[in-house]
Amino acid sequence: MERAINHKRPGWLLPLRLASYVILFVVVVFWMDYPHYLRVPFILYSIATLAVAVLFGLHRRYPVNSARTVTVALQFLFEIAIETGIVYTTGNVNSPFFALFLLTIVSAALAYNLIGTLIVASLASLGDVFIIWLGIEFSDIPGESGLRGLDALLQAQDSIFYSVFLHLLIFYLIAFIAGFLAERLRIRDRQLADASAALRMARLETDDILRHLNSGLLTVDQDGRLIYFNRAAERILGYSEGDVRGMLCNDVFAQRMPQLAEAVMDGIENNTQYPRKEISILNAHRIKTPLGLATSRLQGEEGRLRGVIAIFSDLTDAKRLEEKVRAADRLAAVGELSASIAHEIRNPLAAISGSVEVLKGELQVAGENARLMDLIVKESDRLSKITTEFLQYARIDRPTMAKVELCHLVQDIIQVVYHHPSYHENIKISFQTNESIVYVVGDEGLIKQLLLNIAVNACEAMDAQPHELEFSLERPEERNQVLIRVTDDGPGITRTNLARIYQPFFSTKKEGTGLGLAVVHRICAALKIRSQVDSIPGRGTSFSFVLRPYGCLVLDDTTEVLLVPSEQPVESV
Repeated sequence: MERAINHKRPGWLLPLRLASYVILFVVVVFWMDYPHYLRVPFILYSIATLAVAVLFGLHRRYPVNSARTVTVALQFLFEIAIETGIVYTTGNVNSPFFALFLLTIVSAALAYNLIGTLIVASLASLGDVFIIWLGIEFSDIPGESGLRGLDALLQAQDSIFYSVFLHLLIFYLIAFIAGFLAERLRIRDRQLADASAALRMARLETDDILRHLNSGLLTVDQDGRLIYFNRAAERILGYSEGDVRGMLCNDVFAQRMPQLAEAVMDGIENNTQYPRKEISILNAHRIKTPLGLATSRLQGEEGRLRGVIAIFSDLTDAKRLEEKVRAADRLAAVGELSASIAHEIRNPLAAISGSVEVLKGELQVAGENARLMDLIVKESDRLSKITTEFLQYARIDRPTMAKVELCHLVQDIIQVVYHHPSYHENIKISFQTNESIVYVVGDEGLIKQLLLNIAVNACEAMDAQPHELEFSLERPEERNQVLIRVTDDGPGITRTNLARIYQPFFSTKKEGTGLGLAVVHRICAALKIRSQVDSIPGRGTSFSFVLRPYGCLVLDDTTEVLLVPSEQPVESV
């Protein structure tokens, strides 16, 4: 017999076994006054029943399937033994407690498969035959006993034989029907459990997919009530699903995002779908946010409207990238224009400046005419400087990459700054580093121009009070990069101006051309140097640049500039 027990579903077995125990207890103790030959089987049956209940109760914490299988088998065996004694005591074949065998067979179908149920029926049949044998053994037929008595009984009382045959037939028929039905029920239960598990898994997978979409998704029913809200929608719109589910779309979105409510309700009221639409909303912080929106109508059977699905995404990053592309295009156009203007102006300007110098030396001019001559020479020099910066700005796109030693380069730049017209004696310049030699990959001339422009710009912004200008160089061990920083304690940059410092021709100085920091930005883009600006108005500004050390095989193809007017520096990406 296969003794596999359906341990996953003990709910049917335990109540039935306990009910059988109660019935047998009442019959044996109160009805039959406890026959002495049933004491040992009944005690063993009680122990087995208690053990079954305990083992099933401890199954989840202490899985002991083999012990449970043996205990249930012993319980059925002792139960059949007790039932045999009850039937024998209360009328033998004609006992009214004959149905106890049937209850045992039916309960066996819940514990075993079809073959196991038939084996239990066979044990019950043996018990029934044993009752008949005992009845014959102690019958009043003279001189006959044992099997000979059975032959005599069969010949003399055909009705008893047919009764026994009918009992066996009922046992096996009940066993077959109960076992077959229980087996089919278990198969159906397994199929139902598998289908339920598959349905739960499908729901979980679908829900997980929708909830973890990067795009916001919401659905409304035919009345315009919100019925689904994923996490991205919560993040973008600033609402919690639990707070808005079941509410009308217009009531939720009317104040901060009426365009969204209108687009969703158009699908319900006007059958309008938007494959692609751009709208604006106010997020949870009351900041205007652009959204890309697409809506679709949900239709059920016979084309009836079930609701509307809205999928949307935050376009803030896309708009920012788009603005960067436009700015880059503008800068490229300005560069081309600058080169053309510089070439067209430089030669005539040199001729004018030279001619004025000659006239000034040959002619005897005084008073107002002398001042006009000096003004022409001065303005010619200024135009020459502007055209030179134009050409520098335009030629940055063609760097020559080579091995550059930074420490000596920074020291050379400091010496140049000492002799620059913007420097005054109250500015203290220092260089902080723990390295003696640091090699990076880049264009030496462009790197020198980048750092020099930053230093000169800082000196020009400082007044006559004592100030400090510091160059620092470090090489973090955990990162394959070189960090160089130029810091001053000057007036700093306001938040409004900080966003425009890299725009060509933007300057807050009276005589500034507005190309110094624009050149810095072009150099960073050309050399793929990541830069960061930290500025606190009234306390100073720090420019940081991340360069690739010489020998590094990986070169980042992106250049991003972070402008941070705060006390806490923000690490660039």
